Amino acid sequence: MAIEDRKLEVLRAIVEDFIATHEPVGSKALVDRHSLGVSAATIRNDMAALEEEGLIAQPHTSAGRVPTDAGYRLFVDRLTELKPLSTAERRAIQSFLEDAADLDDVLYRAVRTLAQLTRHVAVVQYPSLSRSRVRHLEIVQLSTTRLMLVLITDTGRVEQRNVDLPAPVTDEAVFDLRSTLNNLLRDRLLADAPELVSELPAAVPAELRGLLSTLTSVLLETLVETGSDRIVLGGTANLTENAIDFPAIRPVLETLEEQVVLLRLLDQSVSSSQVMVRIGYENQHEGLATTSLITTGYGARGAALGAVGVLGPRRMDYAHTMARVAAVARYVGDLLESR
Repeated sequence: MAIEDRKLEVLRAIVEDFIATHEPVGSKALVDRHSLGVSAATIRNDMAALEEEGLIAQPHTSAGRVPTDAGYRLFVDRLTELKPLSTAERRAIQSFLEDAADLDDVLYRAVRTLAQLTRHVAVVQYPSLSRSRVRHLEIVQLSTTRLMLVLITDTGRVEQRNVDLPAPVTDEAVFDLRSTLNNLLRDRLLADAPELVSELPAAVPAELRGLLSTLTSVLLETLVETGSDRIVLGGTANLTENAIDFPAIRPVLETLEEQVVLLRLLDQSVSSSQVMVRIGYENQHEGLATTSLITTGYGARGAALGAVGVLGPRRMDYAHTMARVAAVARYVGDLLESR
């Protein structure tokens, strides 16, 4: 075995032992637990080299070594295989998600499942409106001067807005406008909304244009979205099980409350079917410096819609967690596609 290959094996052994025990790992423990095929003295030399390269560190004098962020990074980059889900896990995910009543239920069940499978904090991003298509636009007449505009997307997301009118409107006018809107917008990407809405005045009779002008601003507010604005969190209590990994847990909790941070990180994964791992300061937010975030995108009908992720300590079982994040994302996408 080449020296570099052996050093990687030593690093892998240190990471795996530290994940399992949360105790600094010494050369004797490596000799006893792993078949590295070399002496303790050689392992000590390899550990010294790994420490010099910044891949492991000694937290206390006379203690063993622990992985650094760079060490975890190299370990994850060199993972050759993930830990597959058991048959029982696959059946549990499938049966639990298939019983979901609607989109909200799908996503809430997804975070509960992922949090239970990984024992970390799970997060799922709602399908972005800008990446969805219009399934139906409903206009409900609440009174002669008040309407409710209801948007239903192909992913099952429902958005509604109330509209106050400057003058009374007839049932016939509401019916005509509903037909016009659906004929123009049905099955079209919501990202195309501004251009489509600009065509509306020419598509309606003159007597409907006053009503249309009132609805236009509400339509744009409902249809146009620069990014995903909603996420679902689950398993936050799991942080307490790993409290020993967080010198201060409050910054992590505060960051979880600032959903814009998680949304920005999840947005970077939406268009990728690959599992992304951000370790420590790779998360680029001080509150997440002691965590690792594992994310991947999900989609339906070939379109990227949102992302699924898990947040936990840097000392996590990456091969196990990455596989379960990927599996739940796949199930969510398949379920949305089948509806």
